[in-house]
Amino acid sequence: MALGAKAITQTVEGRERYDVAVRYPAALRSDPDAIAREVQVALPGGGTVPLGDVAKIERTRGATSIRTENGQLAVYIFVDIAGRDLGGYVADAQAAVAASVTLPPGYSLGWSGQFEYLERAKARLATVVPLTLAVIFLLLYLNFRRLTETLIVMLSLPFALVGGIWLMWFMGFNMSVAVAVGFIALAGVAAETGVIMLIYLDHALIEARVRVGGRDLTRDELYAAIMVGAVDRVRPKMMTVVAIMAGLMPILWAHGTGSEIMQRIAVPMIGGMVSSTLLTLIVIPAVYGIIKGWRLETVSEASPQTTEQPAE
Repeated sequence: MALGAKAITQTVEGRERYDVAVRYPAALRSDPDAIAREVQVALPGGGTVPLGDVAKIERTRGATSIRTENGQLAVYIFVDIAGRDLGGYVADAQAAVAASVTLPPGYSLGWSGQFEYLERAKARLATVVPLTLAVIFLLLYLNFRRLTETLIVMLSLPFALVGGIWLMWFMGFNMSVAVAVGFIALAGVAAETGVIMLIYLDHALIEARVRVGGRDLTRDELYAAIMVGAVDRVRPKMMTVVAIMAGLMPILWAHGTGSEIMQRIAVPMIGGMVSSTLLTLIVIPAVYGIIKGWRLETVSEASPQTTEQPAE
């Protein structure tokens, strides 16, 4: 009771219960001489004597703990990491150990803990990310039925991811599984807004051809039609960006259980929505105009056209 403590009663505070333990102060428990002098042993006939009168009090090495793993003796070295990503630290540590440590025969070295979970997650992402991009490509092709428009959206996705990378760097976040999930969600949103932009551009192009009687458009007429389609997309694009960012911004200031994970999912999407806006309103119309204008003539290069008037 004097050294290890013993619960003698409970205190009740509302619906909570706490044990009340009794033991000697730390100054008496940590010094062998104080233990021998102050700890009293009760005598059968009454009275007490100091513990040092009937026992020898000294510090000794306790029994060694033997740990085994897979039937072999094992020793663990625990490492806490702060200020950098787990995967990068383990890669550097593995390189340093391989360069400076020579294991005797019969010894082996393994890296465990959270690093194992990271490796398994990276293996899954190596399958999930290409599969996600393949599904996006397939859905785009089924929507447009043309390879040109599909490639426009797919090749423009890296521009949408730039904003997420910049905001990650600004916030000091390292690459993790949660960040990868955020980038996957961002790629889906960017592809969706790119599809809507191309639909607006196609409608503007069709209306321009109807206005000119169905003939091929000149390069200037094409650019004018693209400008009309891109301007029509400004309002719905801004509504999409504002709605998504308004829903994600409170996560950046959230606290409590799980907030660290949610922040790393939200940051790529918040930064990516800014660059996705520029992508949708600037890059996609520009790429669309380059591809559609390859075989078109400018007004100055167009051949003169004659029209026949019916005889009266």
